Amino acid sequence: MRVVLASVSARGKSKLAAVDQVVEEYLGRLQRGAGKWLEASARNFSSEAELLAAAQKLKPPATLALLDSAGRQMSSEQFAAWLGQRRDAGAPQVWLAVGPADGWSAAALARADLKLSLGPMTLAHELARAVAAEQIYRAWAILEGHPYHRGH
Repeated sequence: MRVVLASVSARGKSKLAAVDQVVEEYLGRLQRGAGKWLEASARNFSSEAELLAAAQKLKPPATLALLDSAGRQMSSEQFAAWLGQRRDAGAPQVWLAVGPADGWSAAALARADLKLSLGPMTLAHELARAVAAEQIYRAWAILEGHPYHRGH
């Protein structure tokens, strides 16, 4: 299964180079240790419409999880279970997406397979990307029994 950390940003990269380094670090850890069941990458889109079109044109369309403040809050274990269920069901791609600065449109939210909140606090989009990258790695560690996740 391929997990894509997608983000909507006209700049393509974050304003903070350190954030891009954090994202690359966690996704790179997956490339080194995940074996065949999970491959992760990051993609930036200049608009919400571009992101949705790219996810939809895949055959089958990508499973789409949109980060949204009004979304479902999950523990790391719950997110890992959700991701593992997609893997076990044979989903070829899951996209975890950080949206535009003004939030997702109603159409995008209607298209989402999961609306996910990282918590009640508001995060800068750059930080949300970094947290999401770490949670993707942590989900893999939980599912694999890797010692990175110690359950606290």
